[in-house]
Amino acid sequence: MSAERLSMRKLREVVRLYLDQKLSGRAIGRSIGSSPSTVSDYLARIKVAQLSWPLAPELDDAALTALLYPNEGEPKFSRPEPDWAAVHLELRRKHVTKRLLWEEYKGAQPDGFQYSQFCQHYAAWAGKLSVSMRQVHLAGEKMFTDFSGDGIEVVDPKTGECRTAKLFVAVLGGSSLTFVEPVLSEDLASWVACHVAALEYFGGSSQIWVPDNLKSGITSPDRYEPEENPTYAELAQHYGAAVIPARVRRPKDKAKVEAAVLVAERWIIAALRHHRFFSMDELRQAIRPLQEKLNDRPMRHVRKSRRQLFVELEKAALRPLPAQPYELAYWKRPTLHIDYHVEYDGHFYSAPYQLVGQRLELRATTTTVEIFAGSRRVASHRRSSAKGQHTTDPAHMPKAHRSYAEWTPQRLVAWAQQTGPSTAAMVEEILKRRVHPQQGFRACLGLVSLNKRYSPERVEAACARALAVRACSYKSVAAILKNGLDRQLLIEEREVALPMHENVRGPSYYH
Repeated sequence: MSAERLSMRKLREVVRLYLDQKLSGRAIGRSIGSSPSTVSDYLARIKVAQLSWPLAPELDDAALTALLYPNEGEPKFSRPEPDWAAVHLELRRKHVTKRLLWEEYKGAQPDGFQYSQFCQHYAAWAGKLSVSMRQVHLAGEKMFTDFSGDGIEVVDPKTGECRTAKLFVAVLGGSSLTFVEPVLSEDLASWVACHVAALEYFGGSSQIWVPDNLKSGITSPDRYEPEENPTYAELAQHYGAAVIPARVRRPKDKAKVEAAVLVAERWIIAALRHHRFFSMDELRQAIRPLQEKLNDRPMRHVRKSRRQLFVELEKAALRPLPAQPYELAYWKRPTLHIDYHVEYDGHFYSAPYQLVGQRLELRATTTTVEIFAGSRRVASHRRSSAKGQHTTDPAHMPKAHRSYAEWTPQRLVAWAQQTGPSTAAMVEEILKRRVHPQQGFRACLGLVSLNKRYSPERVEAACARALAVRACSYKSVAAILKNGLDRQLLIEEREVALPMHENVRGPSYYH
């Protein structure tokens, strides 16, 4: 019988409308909601059976069926059927439609199904497939990604600690070719590395990536406007793909990868259940042949393997990979501090001082730190691992600050030496007392300004006095000069100048 198999109630209605109401086959089809070609076949059988209206009371359902189909227990059409598996696969090719396939089928089989029956038969055949296979994904259109729910234990040989390695699974929509990679974490670095490895395995990228709403890929899983992680968005852009995440609580959106995860768990995790692994490399080596076996295994309904379908349908439809693989980059959104620096991983990087107070975007790779204002790059620095240190581009500084950047500890000491040894010793002491010498630059440069107001001899004397009383700061030297203390002798010097005889005890007597 056709895919549109009429119930006995509808069959009796066809008999009534034809014999009693004298309606045409097209009108009867509209009345019962069936195609004209299906109705015409029933009308031909009614004529052969020479039925008349009203039907005889003894004609129950079984008797009526026997009259209409004397050689069969159930109605069956003898029209040649297409190879539905081939039709299903052809529909995955870009621009191929059911109408085109039906015309090709009809050209080879003039007595075959009409278009509506062709579609109904195909729908009935496809209805027997799983949800993931029933969906028709064009070759090269989509790649689905997800992590497995279960995993494989990996034992640390030194500590005996057991950790569970989940499986990252990527599957192409057109051919179902599957890539599997074990990971110990579902963090952003693992997520990106697995995508890069999957694309290299496939030898190209699909137009669309369909991830689940994992935090590493989708920051905000909104139904209408999901927000991508900026690193994941940059990854997709690098490979020329668009990210369309599966909708929340819409399992059919990711049926393809859920089926692939289930197959991977059955054919890989279950197959390795009796094995014990002591490293991730050992686990990967065990997974690779099982992955290839899975991809080379014929699928029951289409009678071809995933790899065969990939070579025939999808390989040529993938987008070529760029010359260089994606380099992992982390993104932050810092506000430029009043000192025109932003912090990343404990180090401080400069940006133009005009942007102080603005929210910027920072992109960090293993070698470079870039800072963006909107889409415009405003700074680029070599990444540094020195915690608490500053990387400053002089062009980012206000003019009043640039002169400070020209000074170094060695230059400051050399300048101070021209004034005198006490001044040089004061500069060295100021720098030595700071955790970072640069923090003492401003105090040392303050001594420069003192030299403009006082003679070098007075500055040298003031520094000597400050060193003697261990008041090693710019403010102390400035106060000594302001109060004229540089002209006064220190206590030790006055002690030497006192007249020495037996009646003069001196200040040391009282200590």
